[in-house]
Amino acid sequence: MTLAKYKEKRNFKVTPEPSGDAEAKKATHPRLLYVIQKHRATQLHYDFRLEFEGVLLSWAVPKGPSLDPSVKRLAMQVEDHPVDYGGFEGVIPEGEYGGGTVMVWDTGTWTPESQSADVAAALKKGDLKFLLHGKKLHGSWVLVRTRGFGSSSAGKSWLLIKHRDEFASTEDIAATEPRSAVSKRLLVDIARDGGGDVEKAATGDPQTKQKAETRKPASKKPSVKSSATQAKATRGAKR
Repeated sequence: MTLAKYKEKRNFKVTPEPSGDAEAKKATHPRLLYVIQKHRATQLHYDFRLEFEGVLLSWAVPKGPSLDPSVKRLAMQVEDHPVDYGGFEGVIPEGEYGGGTVMVWDTGTWTPESQSADVAAALKKGDLKFLLHGKKLHGSWVLVRTRGFGSSSAGKSWLLIKHRDEFASTEDIAATEPRSAVSKRLLVDIARDGGGDVEKAATGDPQTKQKAETRKPASKKPSVKSSATQAKATRGAKR
């Protein structure tokens, strides 16, 4: 596990992201950090991260996680991130790698599906089963490596799938739970507070549909001419 690629892509004199220079302790306890960061960069996506051997293993999930076991979400593996990145919520300056607004959408801990599971072997095999203990996501999940398309995706293309358990659902949790798990802000709020591109960030939040105002047609007042004509006709009828 290395942070070399992570550091190569970033200018830490400009970006507020953690540099990864702080020494990360390799945790021996069974529960490790899990985090999903909602990231409005060039496109909106969700960064799924699991702590392992002193780094955050990371996958970009374009459509976000699904609670429906029948839905398989593409998860493209990206460079490892420092463990302290799991607490990063803010704005990456435009023009920098990943420029845009970052939200801690969910956070908690994770454990291998079996306490005796060899995580390194499961990753090598391309079949990692685990339990999530987050603020939004819970229960049993699996990351399965696929062949992908093209040489650039070789070994990087995975599927994130929810297992059938009491936490499985057809709820679109990305839509129903759009706010930060730590600050309760929307992307637009984080961008505004951090001096980012508010308009761009807003496209990653649920769009408010403005209802068209239903207006009753205004009643037409009779004109003076029509009133006079009507009065004349009435007098004629009485004769």
